[in-house]
Amino acid sequence: MSKPAKAVSESTVVLVQVMTQMDANLAGNVHGGNIMKLADTAAGVAAMRHSGGNVVTASVDRFDFHAPIYIGNIVTLKSSLNHAGRTSMEVGVRVEAEDLFTGKKTHTNSCYFTMVALDDKGCPTGIPPLAPETEDDFRRTDAARIRVARRKKQILKG
Repeated sequence: MSKPAKAVSESTVVLVQVMTQMDANLAGNVHGGNIMKLADTAAGVAAMRHSGGNVVTASVDRFDFHAPIYIGNIVTLKSSLNHAGRTSMEVGVRVEAEDLFTGKKTHTNSCYFTMVALDDKGCPTGIPPLAPETEDDFRRTDAARIRVARRKKQILKG
């Protein structure tokens, strides 16, 4: 039985967290691994909203750091589905750091997670199709199709 399509907006997630000393690396900036974990969490929640069940991270495309994040910054992670296959989803995550004193916002990272939906036995399971709504949704969905095809081609090459 096929599942009804879900709109991109139904699974979009915004995660906000203040960075503290506990997030610092030896240089005194926020540790990149903490940001990667937050991004994985944001992607996972968006994928679970879409699939209606548990998910696992299958892969992450490049995770480049464009700017440092500092202690005291507010980090905002915005995640939404770009593509839904049979059991897997591409979730885009955008990370921004905000200086609370100046209000300056800096785009620090963007990345793509591939998440796989799991059934109660931990096996891949079917998910609803994705229904883009806005021009931006359609643009991201079109770009995701190209990335998904490239990933599949790389997997086949071995």
